[in-house]
Amino acid sequence: MNPITVLALGPGGREHLTLGAVARMKQAEKLILRTGETDCAAWLRGEGIPFETLDALYDQAEDFDELTELCVRRVLEAAESTPVLYAVPDPERDETVQALYRRGAAAQAVPGVPLSGEILAAAGFPAVCRCAASSLPDAMGDWPLLIEEIDDRLLAGEIKLRLLDVYGASQPVRFFPPETKGQARESVSIPLEDLDRQKEYGRSACALILPLPLTGKERYTVQDLVRIMAVLRGENGCPWDRAQDHHTLRPYLIEEAYETAAAIDDEDWPHAAEELGDVLLQVVFQASIGRQYGTMELSDITTAICKKMIERHPHIFASGTAKTAEAVSETWEELKRRKRHLNTAADAMRDVSRGLPPLMRAQKVQHKAALAGFDFPDAESALAKVREETGEALELVQKGEDPSEEIGDLLFACVCAARRAGVECETALMAATEKFIARFARMEERIKKDNKELKSLTLQEIAVYWKGSRQ
Repeated sequence: MNPITVLALGPGGREHLTLGAVARMKQAEKLILRTGETDCAAWLRGEGIPFETLDALYDQAEDFDELTELCVRRVLEAAESTPVLYAVPDPERDETVQALYRRGAAAQAVPGVPLSGEILAAAGFPAVCRCAASSLPDAMGDWPLLIEEIDDRLLAGEIKLRLLDVYGASQPVRFFPPETKGQARESVSIPLEDLDRQKEYGRSACALILPLPLTGKERYTVQDLVRIMAVLRGENGCPWDRAQDHHTLRPYLIEEAYETAAAIDDEDWPHAAEELGDVLLQVVFQASIGRQYGTMELSDITTAICKKMIERHPHIFASGTAKTAEAVSETWEELKRRKRHLNTAADAMRDVSRGLPPLMRAQKVQHKAALAGFDFPDAESALAKVREETGEALELVQKGEDPSEEIGDLLFACVCAARRAGVECETALMAATEKFIARFARMEERIKKDNKELKSLTLQEIAVYWKGSRQ
């Protein structure tokens, strides 16, 4: 195959052509322009420089991926018979050029004025993150963002929907319509929600989004939360936030996790999002403290969990196989045993964190024992153990002796019975507590209707009201 040289035309006007680009195009054996709808193409015609374009392929392709493939195929076919000079506005952002380089076809390049040069000059040359409209980056909102090649209204609508999640509907945008021959590029200031409501679009249309200050945003990112925490813990920050350390924050992390769980149980999704935000705050808060004292940073936290998730899913990221959720769990248990050197079932039980709520820890420890073959055969057998432990605790109470140990055994037996019955202990106890509160409230209402007070009633009277409070 003959060599393919990529040439940068620049934003499109003839005034942006470099002397090197002009010389190369005059000498080219075959010059191919990605598009002929530019002032550069008009100048080439006026100079009598022969060229062909790929404009016809735009109507043949159904999407950007197909268009890229068609363009690359046409350039490669041309290079089979003669050296090709392939000219595009901005090779750095051109997907067809990137595809040619990936295939090892494009060996040379002629630099030029970047597509964004004219736009950035009009905006005062801010440092920006540049991208094509067809490939928005995952991380947005932290840097000025220049979106190039907004070809049509449909694409503008698609990127608007992506951007709304990050910026909000009223985020100011400088929209640069397609260039007009002989006229300087001028922008219009619009809210983001109007990005797909402009009069004209084209390959030279761009949108520039500049970040707003923290107090002026509608939507926020994790990095915004990191910055807010830096302000709060800074020299002139909040006295309470500055006074915290890893240990003082520990109770809040537990509390926020439980409040999140309650919101999920209620299926109150706006509330759940708020509570998850509180959990995320605790993570960022701990990372901020860690950075100050050298114990950890946010990148240590994200690195640890990313490594764990990759390790935990060898069937996705390596050569392992796991076709069911049960198989995934078994693989993870085996990986964890090897990594933590858990050689016995007792080792696995000791590995269950003591920081868990006691009911949850008991259920996990029993599960480890069950994996080793130590378990009741069914829920009925486990309930028989509950009756046995109840009798032993009752005997100590009747003797006036300390029943703490036996009551602990009773609770442990109840956990086992729940587990064998397929019941999650924490959830069951939470439901029972809610049921008790609701029934107690109904009892209080009945007592109040009878113009009585709970404290003045005998146990026998209370029992009557309690019995009547059933639904």
